[in-house]
Formats: sequence, C-alpha cells, structure tokens
Amino acid sequence: MKLHPILAALRRHKAGVTLITLQIALTLAIVCNALFIIGQRIERLDRPTGIIEKELFRISQGWVGAPTGDSAAVTEKLDELQRTDLDALRRVPDVESVAAVSSLPLAASLWTGGVTLTPDEKKSVVTAAFYFGDEQVVPTLGLRLIAGRNFTAAEINHYTIHDPRKPPAIIVTKAVADQLFPKGDALGKTVYLNNGTPSAIVGIVAQMQTPTTETWGSDWAYNSVLEPVRLDGAVSNYAVRARPGREDAAMKASRAALLAVYPKRIMPATRAFRTFAEIRSRAYRTDRGMAILMSVVCVVLLSVTAAGIVGLTSFWVGQRHRQIGVRRALGARRIDILRYFQIENLVIASGGIALGVLLALVLNLWLMKHFELSRLPSPYVLAGVLVMLALGQLAVFVPARRASNVPPVVATRAA
Repeated sequence: MKLHPILAALRRHKAGVTLITLQIALTLAIVCNALFIIGQRIERLDRPTGIIEKELFRISQGWVGAPTGDSAAVTEKLDELQRTDLDALRRVPDVESVAAVSSLPLAASLWTGGVTLTPDEKKSVVTAAFYFGDEQVVPTLGLRLIAGRNFTAAEINHYTIHDPRKPPAIIVTKAVADQLFPKGDALGKTVYLNNGTPSAIVGIVAQMQTPTTETWGSDWAYNSVLEPVRLDGAVSNYAVRARPGREDAAMKASRAALLAVYPKRIMPATRAFRTFAEIRSRAYRTDRGMAILMSVVCVVLLSVTAAGIVGLTSFWVGQRHRQIGVRRALGARRIDILRYFQIENLVIASGGIALGVLLALVLNLWLMKHFELSRLPSPYVLAGVLVMLALGQLAVFVPARRASNVPPVVATRAA
C-alpha cells in the first residue's frame, strides 16, 4: 500500500493528527520514566538482606524501674536483666535460637561510623552500619560465613552505647572487606572503628544489609560491621528464630516468658513483637506505594490514549463512509480497508513516538537534576516504544474492522 494517499488524507485532518500525536508523545515520555521508576522500586523490594528471614522475629522491650546511668554497677545490673531475658527465651519450646542484637537489617534503628586502616586517618575508608550482638547473632540470623569464624562467648563484652571502647575482634561483610583490602586478604587484618582502638577482622560474612533503606545510605547498603557487644540500656532488642511453622506460638510464649521473669515491662502489642516479614513490609512501604502509584498512572495514561485513538479513528470512519463504500465497489477487500487504517495509525504513532522519545529523555534529565533519578536506560525506552506501537494497533483495530465491514452498496446509497 502506498503512503501518498494516507499522507494526503492526514493533511486534511491536521488538528486531529496533531492532538493525537502530542498525546502519544506525552504518554510515551511519562510511561518510559514511570516504567523505569517501577523497575527501580521493584529491584529495591527484591534486594536480599543476607539473613534467613523465615520464622525470624524481633523483640524490642524496656524494663520499668531499671537503673540508669553509666556506672559499673548500673551496667552490671542492666546486663543481668538482659541475660535473664535471653535465658528465659531460650527455654521457650518453640524457640530455636535467640540473640541479643542492637538492630536488624531494614529495622531503621542504626549506628553508623567509619572504618579506617590507621588510627589517625581523617577520612574513613568505609562508611558502615555497626551491629552490636552476642555470639548467637550469626547462627540466629543465618548469616553465611565465607571466611574466618564466629565470635566466641569469651569475646562478648557488654557496656552502654556511650562507652568509647571498641572490641578487639569484629566480623565484617564481604562488601566492607573488599573495600578495605581489594586484594582479598582482609581476614586477620587490623582496622579502626571511628579511629578507636585496633580491631582484628576474625570473620567475613557474605551479606548483611544495613538497617536503613533511605537514599543517603544506598551507596553502602551492604557495608555492615558486627561487634561482639551486648549493649546495656533500659531498652533491649532480641532476635528470635522460631522452629519451622511455630512463629506465632513462639511469639506468644516469648511474651509470657519475659513477663514471668520481670512483670514490669514496656511491651506495646503493636511494636514490641514484629516478624521480619512485617519489618520488611514497613521498610519498603514507600517503594511499594510508589510502584503502585506509577503503575496506576501508566494504566490511566495508556487508557486515555487508547480511547483517544479509538475516538478519532471512529470519527474518521464516519466521515469517510462513502469513500470506503466506493473503494469496496471498486474491488477493495475488507483486509485492504483494515490495513489502510492500521497503517494510517502507524504513521501517526511513529511521529508521536519520535517526539515522545525526545520528551522522555528531557523528562529524565529533569528528574535526574531534581530527584536524583538515574539515567534512563535504553531498554525502558524500547519497552515504552513497543507498548505504544502495540497500543495504537490494538486501539485502531475495532473502528478499522467496522470500516472494513462497510458494504459496496453504501457508495450507491450515498450518491
């Protein structure tokens, strides 16, 4: 089929062609960037934490009337309360393992700092999240040791968060080890946490995500350091792994066990006990909401554009009723009429897509400048182009099929 008659017909409908071209261009520009945002959010939602999340829950509680201060006597009393809790939790039949830990991946509460190779370096080699816990943290969280060993019970110290001491042994993630020692010889090396006393790397775990999902922490999302310390304070956090299929029972029994050894506690029903599934859901609710919002925007824009194509093509079919009948009388087949309108739509869509690709890149540059979005990858542009082409052909099919069913006799009746 020759393009000249199609182009001549389109020139007679400049207003309609211009409007639908601009609509396709604008839709493509927004859809490409929306798909990119959705892809980024889904990628964040699927990021591994490095721990075994199933049957894991966190307990965050406080003792009413617990002593305060940083004196040795207060610290010992607080640690005694914590050790009593741990012992009580380990006796719960549905509990497999328990660990004292300052925070968990995605849990938002975090301590950050720098790791250097010498005590007098002014700039940190690595920015990392510091986790404090006992010798049960690695097995309870299911962290995968790829080099070295776990902490021993003798290495576990206890003090308040205000204590300036740093532990002599630490476990780091592979991300931290590789940044500090690119040659892969981090195990056994000495480093300094916040320019404190020297700490030897005794173990390396494959992954452990930091507690934050904020943008400012995205560059070091897997930079984590485990310190063999039970933090003493009026509030304590425990990571508990339940036996398979017994998570709910373990949570109920754990609450009862803690109240039995110390009844006066602050344990809000909605916050004290949280499964890791809940922690993950809360951490990524903004990303999930953004993905849903962008999906709705895409669906609405594509629907409006499809409706515009259907409406415009239906209008043109009505206007060209007599001409279609004449073409049928002169021997044009139904498939010829159908193909005419589909090619006509393809010509309009091609112009809109060319303009839309340019607008998509301009919009992406604006988003990069104002919202720190990454550069739009070409696969997302290609996906947007294919979606618009498919949408255009599907939208035009119904009115084009109606046009192809116009009988030749219409030419006579209209005369």
